[in-house]
Amino acid sequence: MADINGNTKGIKKTVLEDLEKLYELQVPTTQIATVELIEKLRTLTKICGREIVVYINRRGVIIDVAVGDASTAILSKIDSRRSVQRLSGVRCLHTHPSSKSDLSELDISSLKRLRLDCMVAISLEATNYLSIAFIGEVTADNDYEVVSYNGVDLEDFCELNFSQLMERIDKTLSFNAVAGYAVEKNHEVAILVGLENSRPDKIWKVQDSLAELKQLADTAGAKVVDSLWQKRERPDSAYYVGKGKLQEIQQICQQKNADMVIFDDELSPAQQRNIEMFLGLKIVDRTALILDIFAQRARTHEGKLQVALAQMQYNLPRIMGQGLVLSRLGGGIGTRGPGETKLETDRRYIRNRIHDIKKELEQVKKVRQLHRKQREDTGIRQVSLVGYTNAGKSTLLNSLTATDSQVYVANKLFATLDPTTRSLQLENQQEVLLTDTVGFIQKLPHQLVAAFRATLEEVLWADLLVHVVDVSHPLYKEQIASVNAVLEEIGVTDKKSIIVYNKIDLITDTGVLQELVKQENTLLISAKAAAGFVELKQLIANNLNMLFKKVSLLVPYTETAIVSKIHDLAEVLSIEYLEQGVALTVSIAEEKLPQVRNYLVQT
Repeated sequence: MADINGNTKGIKKTVLEDLEKLYELQVPTTQIATVELIEKLRTLTKICGREIVVYINRRGVIIDVAVGDASTAILSKIDSRRSVQRLSGVRCLHTHPSSKSDLSELDISSLKRLRLDCMVAISLEATNYLSIAFIGEVTADNDYEVVSYNGVDLEDFCELNFSQLMERIDKTLSFNAVAGYAVEKNHEVAILVGLENSRPDKIWKVQDSLAELKQLADTAGAKVVDSLWQKRERPDSAYYVGKGKLQEIQQICQQKNADMVIFDDELSPAQQRNIEMFLGLKIVDRTALILDIFAQRARTHEGKLQVALAQMQYNLPRIMGQGLVLSRLGGGIGTRGPGETKLETDRRYIRNRIHDIKKELEQVKKVRQLHRKQREDTGIRQVSLVGYTNAGKSTLLNSLTATDSQVYVANKLFATLDPTTRSLQLENQQEVLLTDTVGFIQKLPHQLVAAFRATLEEVLWADLLVHVVDVSHPLYKEQIASVNAVLEEIGVTDKKSIIVYNKIDLITDTGVLQELVKQENTLLISAKAAAGFVELKQLIANNLNMLFKKVSLLVPYTETAIVSKIHDLAEVLSIEYLEQGVALTVSIAEEKLPQVRNYLVQT
């Protein structure tokens, strides 16, 4: 039995049988369509009240029949081979149940996107109920020129020599390709989709979140042509947005010639599969988009391993198949036969690869811990820069340290991923190690937080955090909240920190800046203009001095083994061997003071 695609629900069985009989009709190669086919389409449209679409190849064979409704065209995916020099070899005829035959913007965009031989619209009007459009040539600005005619007479339509017309168009397109014109995209065209709800814990407005999603898409290399959202309390379990909204998205994708749809939240595997089947386009969620950017930005071996781990953990549950049926490989009933399937082989490979990457990252973690221990042994304090992505952390690191080896800086999200440590001399001549960490973002994927845990532990071991904020961003307060949420997720809750409001050179309202500096441990700077650096170094020094206490210790000779432990716990400023024991002057963190309290010299 032939397939009838689209919305067939509620259509009588006899009508479906008549639709199936359309596949039996043959159209002469010299005609676009026969009078018999056109009249059958009009009759069936009157009966079911829905749009009917047929696709015909150049041999005159009907290869697809689909049903829509009174306002929506269901334009099936064309699998014919296409190139910029040739059309698809398939033409589309569809009915307009409740409107004139004039071709819509959706019809024209579908003609160009699918490179159809022609697009024909058939209305239920009494006369001149046909319209036709076809691609004329490629224009100099890399687009297709469309030639269309509305209200075409039926006799003229059937007498048009279709095979000669297609031969002429193919030659024109081939000539344009030789001349240097070709409709080739150097980027993917994307539509953004989000949800708006009224949850009390929701910080970001849907418009702001979609604006940031557009920045992410731009960074990944996509061209965003439209964005839309739906207001609902919770995502639809099957389609994220309702089916009605998906139909609207489908039309916009055809009108805008979109290649992909990007959703502002992480989709479940079932949601992603259902939406892909409905739209017939590539579906990407926010998590996959961020992972793609990280994959582009990773430079070091460690960074590439972390991104690979996050991507595999994300993709593993999205590999389609028969679920547990394919996993029963232990023998017995239901397990005998051809052996392991390709799907299960892929799953097993990914699981094994995840295991191997985790082992490699454990080795990286050990090396990082060794380096951290060596830094601690030197007694040099560690300061970490944290903040939202594109807040200016790398620019600040470069400007403060002024070394020959500069960290990559760009006005893009996640321009740098790999942590970089530089030596910084403060105003009191104290030397500290300043580390630039990966930027944060709202809805940061959990896979990335887990994969980058070894990197993010630099923040855990820092003596002081410098939270860099892009004060010129209209949502800088929301960005601060997002950074604090990620810090809490990785276990940083009571770490001493200062807030540095960056990019003050972009602020014209000085009243806003004056209000900000009233807060404790805050500072206004411009990393690009190197403004406020003296004050920043002094503020870092003051906060570090508050974290450590200078004390005198006296260790009896009977307990000299504790001296080596004191070297590990604190910075030894001086040591002297007296008659009573070993006298030490140390600078020690407040939280470590109880471990040496028995040896404190009361002053």
